[in-house]
Amino acid sequence: MNKLNLGKLPPCERSELNVGYMRLSDSAPLIIAQELGFYDKYGLHIRLHREVSWANIRDKMIIGTFDACQMLAPMVLATTLGVAGIRSPIINGLVLSLNGNGLTLSTSLWDKMTAMAKLDNYEPKDTSQALKQVIDGNPDTALTFATVHNFSTHTMLLRKWFEMGGIDADREVRIIVLPPEQMVDSLAQGVIDGFCVGEPWNSIAVEYGAGVMASTGIQIWNGAPEKVLAVSESWHVSNPGTHLRLRLALMEACSWLSNMDNREQATDILSRPEYLGLSKDYLRPSLSGQIVHQRGQEPSEQSNFHVFDHFNAGFPWRSDAELMISHATPLLGKPLSKESTKSLIQRCCRTDLYREAAQILGIACPTVDYRK
Repeated sequence: MNKLNLGKLPPCERSELNVGYMRLSDSAPLIIAQELGFYDKYGLHIRLHREVSWANIRDKMIIGTFDACQMLAPMVLATTLGVAGIRSPIINGLVLSLNGNGLTLSTSLWDKMTAMAKLDNYEPKDTSQALKQVIDGNPDTALTFATVHNFSTHTMLLRKWFEMGGIDADREVRIIVLPPEQMVDSLAQGVIDGFCVGEPWNSIAVEYGAGVMASTGIQIWNGAPEKVLAVSESWHVSNPGTHLRLRLALMEACSWLSNMDNREQATDILSRPEYLGLSKDYLRPSLSGQIVHQRGQEPSEQSNFHVFDHFNAGFPWRSDAELMISHATPLLGKPLSKESTKSLIQRCCRTDLYREAAQILGIACPTVDYRK
């Protein structure tokens, strides 16, 4: 990174900010920036607020309780479009993480799948086809799966997984929305049969013996944009210098997290009560890339389970947004026109803001907004 002359940065319109985040492993950039002094470096004093649901975090940012927040990548588009229960223009000038999700099934459902299909792996197509056999063999039993929000990468991964096995997501299964923290208890109590959620909740279900991580998000869509730094469009217009400094601080945190040698220290920091308040044993698998699919088994290595910086991870590709909108068509009710899609994406995915920060930090970034 470039040696910065902070005096040449645009003025900071406000230095004290309230920022919302969720109790998830990929909240790491927001937390690490606090602990390692990256916010302070750019003259920002951040109060981090842990929330329990994505709807809460969105609503608090819209009404101004939060200046910025961690947000699901598709939720930025849905909220701006007005199809997620509320309409408000949201922009994303920085992707905070790629990947990070798992698809976990109850142990009882997994046992039925392995008995019927002789399943001996965790490949998404094979596990989905095994589930299809269970569904076809029990047509009078409706299975329920949970996702964290209708407009989330999790929902897209879950529906794509069903599609791999020939399962009709709208007719053969039931999909509901639950906050991440309610997933494990709901699975253990039999309220749901499976879920797609971010870490560490899959690893917690596995550790408790309540579930089996049937597949990971990286196996279904590797490089999926997961969490982004979201601010309201009007807030950015009033605070462009502050927004720039916030992006710079978080980009430095993402760069630090990209070094796997730092992940154990990150695990220790995130586990603290004031941040995630969870055991390091729950956080370590995904942050180290050592994924345990089933209790008692040896881990499998998925070093890119969480990506914070590599592969142009922070760049808000407009082609990724286009793909997310196409995947969300069943939930939108009808497809958006090409013109509406392009306009929405250009408004929300602010590649210019990412390039502004990358240039200051001396980070190479794409010169085009769409990739093949």
